[in-house]
Amino acid sequence: MNRNSTARSGLVAIVGRPNVGKSTLINALVGEKISIVSSKPHTTRHRILGVLNRGDSQAVFVDTPGHTQRSQHALHRLMARVIHQSLEDCDLAILMIEAKRTTDEDERLFALLEPRGDRTILVLNKIDELKAPVELLPRLHALEKRPVAAFVPISAKSGDNLAVLVDTIFAHLPEGPALYPLDMTTNRDLRFRAAEIVREQLFEQLRQEVPYGSAVEIEHMQKQEDGGWLVHALIWLERESHKPIVIGKEGQQLKKVGQAARLELRELLGGRVHLELWAKVREHWSDNEQELQRLGFDSL
Repeated sequence: MNRNSTARSGLVAIVGRPNVGKSTLINALVGEKISIVSSKPHTTRHRILGVLNRGDSQAVFVDTPGHTQRSQHALHRLMARVIHQSLEDCDLAILMIEAKRTTDEDERLFALLEPRGDRTILVLNKIDELKAPVELLPRLHALEKRPVAAFVPISAKSGDNLAVLVDTIFAHLPEGPALYPLDMTTNRDLRFRAAEIVREQLFEQLRQEVPYGSAVEIEHMQKQEDGGWLVHALIWLERESHKPIVIGKEGQQLKKVGQAARLELRELLGGRVHLELWAKVREHWSDNEQELQRLGFDSL
């Protein structure tokens, strides 16, 4: 990548409907897994920052929850607030849609971003899923009239065309010094990232059965004298009927979650990890703002 002669820095909000690839993109751009990825909708619940430095320039990406019309729970309302606040604060927005199709939810986001079209980059993700590159041409032609500063087709998963996207992002950032230290990659601490890893494995191991009303809280996390880590995590569920799903017969399901999460935690923490998991019930936590704040959602 070429370095800019003039330092450019700014906040870049990544927005899009659920499962369009926002978290995969921010991880690919930063070069480190800072946001968990799942095929489940509404995996991302928090405002997560990822920092990319290029010379003296810095792009600070904001991974946001998937945009939907759902607002019946306090959690959904907080997630919607994250999206709107991130757009208000950002210097540049990336609107992600799929290369194959445009949905009604995409159209609502187009309308939301129209007033700041000159500060929006339209990203067509998942070009690797097209049968042939020629399939992209009618999509690009149809999007030419959209009021955006630029549009870039990519595959966040394979990395196709990411270098072009990075160049486009830095070219549209305002001039100015770095917003964060140059050795920083994310605003989230190890405790938060450990909780997210456990939650990701709940999605992965339980597949279709995972209760949406689940959250993870790190109760205890300490580095041991031998360099290993001791981690105690609580899995909060909204209903008593969810516990058998998460725990499984003779605890086998919870054991699978723990084993998979432990491998990810070893990579994050750089040492041996002893992970203990407990599943507990706290009814209606996702519709209680006090409970959301206790579980760390006040940072939304």
